[in-house]
Amino acid sequence: MKVKTEFPHEIQTIKHIWIPMPDGCRLAARSWLPIDAKNNPVPAILEYIPYRKNDGTALRDSLYHPYFAGHGYAAIRVDMRGSGDSDGLMLDEYLQQELDDAVSVIKWLTEQTWCNGSVGMMGKSWGGFNSLQVAALQPPALKAIITVCSTDDRYIDDVHYKGGCVLATDMLGWATTMLAWNARPPDPDVVGESWRERWLERLEQTPILIKEWLSHPHRDAYWKHGSICEDFSKIKCAVYAVGGWADPYSNAIPRMLSGLSCPRKALIGPWAHEYPQRALPGPQIGFVQECLRWWDYWLKGSENGIMDEPMMRTWMPESVAPKTHHEFRPGNWVAEMVWPPENDESQKWYLNQHGLNQTVEAELSLDCPTSLSIGLSAGVWFAMGEAGDFPDDQGKEDEKSLYFTSEPLAEGMEILGNPEVTLTLSVDQSKALIAARLCDVAPDGSSLLVSWGLLNLTHRNGHDVPEEIIPGERFSVKVKLNACAHSLKSGHRWRLSLSSAYYPHAWPSPKLAVLSIFTGNETFLKLPFRKKRPEDCLLSDFSEPECSQALATEKIRTASRNRNVEHDVTTNRFTLTDRVDSGRFRFVDDGIETEDLSCDTLSLLEDDPLSLQVYCERTTAIGRGDWQTRVEASAIMTATAEHFLVTSKLEVLENGQTIFSRNWDIQVQR
Repeated sequence: MKVKTEFPHEIQTIKHIWIPMPDGCRLAARSWLPIDAKNNPVPAILEYIPYRKNDGTALRDSLYHPYFAGHGYAAIRVDMRGSGDSDGLMLDEYLQQELDDAVSVIKWLTEQTWCNGSVGMMGKSWGGFNSLQVAALQPPALKAIITVCSTDDRYIDDVHYKGGCVLATDMLGWATTMLAWNARPPDPDVVGESWRERWLERLEQTPILIKEWLSHPHRDAYWKHGSICEDFSKIKCAVYAVGGWADPYSNAIPRMLSGLSCPRKALIGPWAHEYPQRALPGPQIGFVQECLRWWDYWLKGSENGIMDEPMMRTWMPESVAPKTHHEFRPGNWVAEMVWPPENDESQKWYLNQHGLNQTVEAELSLDCPTSLSIGLSAGVWFAMGEAGDFPDDQGKEDEKSLYFTSEPLAEGMEILGNPEVTLTLSVDQSKALIAARLCDVAPDGSSLLVSWGLLNLTHRNGHDVPEEIIPGERFSVKVKLNACAHSLKSGHRWRLSLSSAYYPHAWPSPKLAVLSIFTGNETFLKLPFRKKRPEDCLLSDFSEPECSQALATEKIRTASRNRNVEHDVTTNRFTLTDRVDSGRFRFVDDGIETEDLSCDTLSLLEDDPLSLQVYCERTTAIGRGDWQTRVEASAIMTATAEHFLVTSKLEVLENGQTIFSRNWDIQVQR
């Protein structure tokens, strides 16, 4: 990545400013301004997240906010209420208070002498979520947003549930992560003498978020709040939706293009959960330059042609050998002028006794195996592009599943969109789930995971009001797989695999369930076929990645990652352990030291769905000189047939002495 140190505008960095809220609460912010902005006011670009401007995202922020300022924008990075150095408490994700505060921040920006009254908002993940949610509130000054790795639907596509199934690793893992984030202290050098009082207040009232999430297992009003898909028409400003096929939020982008009526564009690369100028797998692009084109058009009125370009531009990955890390995914950029495409050319592939093909054979009843360990080669749900994140060869998983494989395709095939499986089936239990995986099978037999989907079968008629299954009764379901793009090589085959479990992504059903699949006219795979187009070769290249100068840091401990699966053949227990050490480093400028460590351990007996235990540990440390703090958060989650059980612990230390500790024991009905 090319580091830029000279820009059209000289930059002034203000490390800390207070932004007052109507109720007297103050939000902490850092700003980067063109020095001449007071005489020549400029548009403002807001990023508003809970991840701590002084340490949590300080390094990342330094890569692009000064870049925007150097090109004539006021870049503002704000810590949400209850996070970092800001006043108040943060009691959950995306509460109305959070969104109202953002509207107040935007109004405050327009009142500053250096702002010309036009505002853009951007962010990745949480910041992408609330950019959409704030846009739906229609603050007059907000002209455009860039939402990266986010979703329009908090129930269907977020870190809590998938297809109505509890995400076994990520539900507890994210709750434990947020417990640790909320427990970090304000910076005494910023807040002053009241920092300890505010820290202890925050600790005393910090919530255990998983209790709330588990208490809303259906798509009710709790999840509909903040889900802009409830009324897309509320968003009037321009939206640029950006993501990656390896990111868990890719489904939202095609959905938003279809649902929104405002000016909109989309960009989807091969990337995991990261900004595209440094995301893996490559190719990386000059994302800050692409952002500038967007801001210049919508905030400065520059006629640069960005809105004359295709509505969606995406990377079309090619067939590759499966492995758990990809530095680069071969492929090419393709584009769609509108989305959804004007001509639906989806193909039906029927599930037959002799494989997957485009003609129907005689109806048969085929049973899915009941293995609970299917999914151990699926990679992580929340991929960041690190070693071990991506799916390995699916061959062993396929053998444990009910699978259907096509003949080799002589000419290959491109798909773009959501594959979907329609099934006629019966189940021998009143509660069950189904997992579907679409794979690319190479001539050597290796199986590359292309897309997958989950469905809690009690949610077969919707996520709002589940219905128990009548054992033995036939019914039909549709399982939508994750949106994807893939170019199947000539000589490769499609494979669809079905299973009644998907560990560690889905929390298993209370009892082993036998799924009987009935082949025939109403059991088929629908693939979103895309014709290759000559104009794809005419797309202009993106610029090479650029950034502003990163904050100087000193490495104290090197980062590491280890993901391991063990199988005890004596007990038939599978244990997955995933350790991530982000290392420890010091910011040279202000001396802040920071570190983050996490470990998730999942253990399951092959034939006992109630044996699953998930154990999550999070440790974080922040300090400066002789002031050192440490937060240790942990949680264990198990289940009976009727309840989820969670025990969580928080311990906070200052200079090696425990200053706060608390335990939670919760029980929530399944």
